[in-house]
Parts: sequence; C-alpha cells; structure tokens
Amino acid sequence: MATGLAAGSSKLQFRESVCRGQSCGQASWVSGVTFKGCPQKGLSWSSWVSKVLQLQRSNFPQSSIHDNWKPLRAVTASCLKDGSVKNVDFAVIGSGVAGLRYALEVAKHGSVAVITKAEPHESNTNYAQGGVSAVLCPMDSVESHMRDTIVAGAYLCDEETVRVVCTEGPDMIRELIAMGASFDHGEDGNLDLAREGGHSHHRIVHAADMTGREIGRALLEAVVNDPNIFMFEHHFAIDLLTSQDGSETVCHGVDTLNTETQEVVRFIAKVVLLASGGAGHIYPMTTNPLVATGDGIAMAHRAQAVISNMEFVQFHPTALADEGLPIKPTKTRENAFLITEAVRGDGGILCNLSMERFMPLYDERAELAPRDVVARSIDDHLKKRNEKYVLLDISHKPKEKILSHFPNIAAECLKYGLDITRQPIPVVPAAHYMCGGVRAGLQGETNVRGLYVAGEVACTGLHGANRLASNSLLEALVFARRAVQPSIDHMSSSNLDLSASNWWAEPVVPTSLGGDVIHNVLIRTRELRKELQSIMWKYVGIVRSTTRLKFAEQRIAELEAKWEQYLFQQGWEPTMVGLEVCEMRNLFCCAKLVLSSALARHESRGLHYTIDFPYLEESKRLPTVIFPCSPMKSTWSSRQLHNQHIH
Repeated sequence: MATGLAAGSSKLQFRESVCRGQSCGQASWVSGVTFKGCPQKGLSWSSWVSKVLQLQRSNFPQSSIHDNWKPLRAVTASCLKDGSVKNVDFAVIGSGVAGLRYALEVAKHGSVAVITKAEPHESNTNYAQGGVSAVLCPMDSVESHMRDTIVAGAYLCDEETVRVVCTEGPDMIRELIAMGASFDHGEDGNLDLAREGGHSHHRIVHAADMTGREIGRALLEAVVNDPNIFMFEHHFAIDLLTSQDGSETVCHGVDTLNTETQEVVRFIAKVVLLASGGAGHIYPMTTNPLVATGDGIAMAHRAQAVISNMEFVQFHPTALADEGLPIKPTKTRENAFLITEAVRGDGGILCNLSMERFMPLYDERAELAPRDVVARSIDDHLKKRNEKYVLLDISHKPKEKILSHFPNIAAECLKYGLDITRQPIPVVPAAHYMCGGVRAGLQGETNVRGLYVAGEVACTGLHGANRLASNSLLEALVFARRAVQPSIDHMSSSNLDLSASNWWAEPVVPTSLGGDVIHNVLIRTRELRKELQSIMWKYVGIVRSTTRLKFAEQRIAELEAKWEQYLFQQGWEPTMVGLEVCEMRNLFCCAKLVLSSALARHESRGLHYTIDFPYLEESKRLPTVIFPCSPMKSTWSSRQLHNQHIH
C-alpha cells in the first residue's frame, strides 16, 4: 500500500518514498498529486481520479502479461441456477439503499444478483434515523446546500461532486416517493423539512426517526417484485475475482460464503457494484450493525483499487449511553443505539451532569455545529470533568411534538425507564461513518474495470474531511443512479466465458481441521478482535497524536502477526474461509488503512484532529490517496485468497 497526500504544482507526478515499516505491509512508493490552487478550484475530483488512475496503471508493477486478452462468450440469466457457480450480468454486493436502488435500474437490462451478508434489511440504511437532505424549499438553494456541505467538510470536498449531488437530490426524493416511500408531511400538506447540525436551512426529508428503514422498505418491496433480481441472503463476500488485461485490472465477480450452509458460492458477473457499507466495527463503540466490518473496502484494496481519505472516521456525537439509563440493559448491545442529529435540530440542548449547557463555550453554532465539532467538544468536556457521558435534553419541547418526531427513540429509552419528554437522554460519541473508502469518479467508477462503488464504501469527494448530516443517504442514491448507465454500457460490451469460474482456485471451508481446532480459532479470533477495537478506540479515536498513532500501528502489526501465526500453526491455510476469521482479516486491513492515512496527514482537518498538528494547513488541503502495490510481502489481510489470474 502506498499512502500520501496530494502535493506539488500543476502536473500529476510521483516521487519515490521509503515505506514506513508496519503501515500495511505494501507501501513502497507515495503519490504526489497536484492542483493549481486547490481541489475545489483546480482540477475536479472526477477528472483528477481519471488522470491519476490512468497514470497509476502505467506505473503499476506488472507480472508477465499476455497482450492478447480475448473477449469471452456471453452469459444469460438462465445460467442463474442452483450450484456453487452463479452467472449473472450484474452482481450487487450489499442490500442498503445504494445497492437496491442500483439493482432496480440495471435489472431493466439484465440479470442481477443482490448479495447480502445477513437479512436484506440489515444494513446501515436500516439504522439511519435522521433523513435525506435535499433542496425542496423555495427559500433554500443548491448553492446554500453546497456551501453547508463544503464548510462541514472542512473545504476538502470536491466542488463538482458537491454540485452534482446537491443538484440531483430533489429528483432522488421524487423517485422514492413515486416508488412508495412515505415521508412526514406538515399540516399544509407539504413535506415536513427538518433542520440538522451544519445545515443553514430546513431541508431534511424524514419519516419520523426511522427514515432509512422506510426507504429500505420501499426499495426492498420493489426488488422482491422484480423478476430479474435474485436475492442471496446470508452470503458473505470473501474476495473479488480479478484478472489483468495488459496493465489494467478487471473485475469478473466475487467469491462468497453461504454462512447458513457453509458452501462457497462463486458469482461470475460482467459488472460488480460494491455497496457494502463502512467499517464501524474497527471500534468497540459504534452505531453500525454487526455486518459493518469493512469487507468491501478491504476486498477492493486487495483487488488493487485505489483507496482515499481513510483517516476521516466520523464519530456521531450522540449515541445512547447505556450506563446513564435508569434501568441498565442486561446484556451489551451489538451496536450503540443512535440518537439522531434531528434531536438537536429540533432544539435539543447538550448539558453536563450538573445540567450546565456547554456547547456555546466551544462553538458559536452551539448544538447545531457540524458533527466533528460537537463530538470533539463532548470528548473534551468529558475528559475535563472526568465524566462518562453528557445529557441531551429535548424535554422542554411539547410532548406531542417529541413523540411524533422521535417515536423510535422514545420507545427505546422508555424500555429502560427513561421518559424523554420529561428527562434528558444520556449520550456519548460513537464511531458512525467512514468518509473515506474506495476512490470513485462521478459515475461511481473505480480504477478496476467493471467495478463500481456507491454508498459508504465509496469515497466520491462529497464529504471531504467530515460528512454533513443527512448527506449519506443522498450520496448513496445519487451515485447508485449515476453508476447505472456506465454499468449498462460495460455489460453490453463485455462477454464472459462459462468456463471463467475455473480461472481461480476456490476458497476452502476448513472442515478438515476438526471441530475443536475451529472452536479454538474462533475463541482466539474473538479475543483479538476486542483487542484490536480497544487499540483503535484508545489511540485512533476523536483526538490523536503522532506518538499514539505510531504505537497503535506497531501494536496492530504485532497483533496481526500473532493472529496469523496462531492460525497457520493450527493448520489454517491462506485459501481457507470462515465468517469470523474473514471479518477479522478485513478489520485488520481497514484499521491499517485508517492508521496509514492518519499518519500521512500532518494537519488537523475535519474529523482528523491531532495535537501535534493542531491547525489547518492550506498547503495540505488535498485528499489522502492509497495506491496498490505488489502484494508479495503483504500480510494475509492485504492479499486476495487466491493468486490473481493472469489470462
């Protein structure tokens, strides 16, 4: 892996750099990428991506490659049958808003497999409470939404991407309504538009405090009724299937593990959309569901995709602090319960345990400051007072309004003896959203031919150094839609041989090891998972330092080496697969990507705050980029399970 900040004058260029030993096992050179002025006023993100990816391909270390890569015969939907190999036109990895919206469009042109790790509804979309931001009020404007996005993103956003998303947002809302999504309306019959932190206008379309669930419901209903879409539940994506076409990496599908039958299922596809969400579970306290283990980002990294801006991990300021509830939960939650930004948007006030309001001491926008500011303020206030949580009070608002706007939050708190219409809510920051991910252009394209990305797994340039509230569902919808036409074009010009599945060795389920060995491997893996999460929380959290980052990097490298040594001593082989072991592999990979990126940024910007470089540096207002390099000396977490096929 090669990590670096874009820097220099007006031309794309590369400079040699010595690898910092433990970063991710792959660093061997660092990119220097330059703009005239800054990303917003110079070369656009999408143009920059295209130019960088072309240059990256020409510099990529090659193995011996045949130049006469031949087109292969077409695949039809009839090949989608029972068995360990499925042949489809489009494979969609993930069943959140991005994956489902894309699937519904491309299904008009071919067969679609939607591959989902758990049940179809179990995604970050389902847990998105607040809403979707869009300019729908006459007093609002695209320019205002753009300005709010760029300010929240600490001026690291790409202006062209921001304009595209903010301009196309209203149409996304209309499409959802036409598909049957039901949003809240005011007494005048118009959409009830909420306001959240960082927004200058009321522009949040919502369905009470369960917006993501409602959008997911509408999309899933349409997917189920589409005869061209095939849903594969409980299929864990292991690795992308790639080959080389000259200097270019090409994606041909994905290997999966059916976690209910323990069968390896291979999907051969002309086009793959990666919409697998984020990596919240590199931390112990996260609002993300258990499925969010960074699988897509790690798979793409192993498949030679360019990764960007991984240092920008958003911590939501207000997750429910269980230890502050009158009745404590009897067991630890799998993921923290989110208290939506909309509570503060509706007038909620943050106080310490003495009921003293503190946000005005940190920022003139108080509770309506962007998430990075509020999370850091809470973190600082807790440390100064040696307290474990703060209080979010909405009880001064009318009871009927609270219960109509936040029924899900009210019901959850009431289960533990807390009436939010009368009592403040105990809250604490929790890992929430990855602003970085797989680098994408304006149509969701990546440097891997045939691989597109949308949603949290992607880094499109919209969020910059910090995501504006309720821009995530919007981005997912816009880029899922924008990826459709290039995907159709690629599918139409792509041919796959039915024998293509034989190009790669199949992953192996480790039944030969025996039950006792597998049991011991799982116990050890769970222990190390908790240790990794603890290191990330303690040393790579809201406030960072170079010393602590380097310590975390060293400890994680040692932890990974110890884990891999243990696995292989037990008889585990690199081609073996199991859900928890492969998740651990992906968590290690993503943790190292975050660390490497954080160490490369020598300033504090947005979500990345370091005490060693506490100020913004204009010269460093550029994205962090991780290029792929030769995997020869990499760890298991950074290598594909099988050798990459050279055709």
